[in-house]
Amino acid sequence: MRKVYKNPKELATCLKDLVDLYFEDLMTYEKLEEKVSKIVEANKDSIYKNGVINTKLANVLGDLRIDVINKIVKEK
Repeated sequence: MRKVYKNPKELATCLKDLVDLYFEDLMTYEKLEEKVSKIVEANKDSIYKNGVINTKLANVLGDLRIDVINKIVKEK
């Protein structure tokens, strides 16, 4: 798994796949937290614009996944 993504679609797909693994009980919440935190930290400018998830990413992720990612970011 890469940490830094230059293409927003690849970044969104990676985050989407991670959250989907968690929803399918194939990954623990702690492991999800660890991976999402690393990706968000490395790509903070690409993910968040003015404190809100970038529109291109939001379109791919959907509301439920965005809620999970925002919860992880707020806890850190």
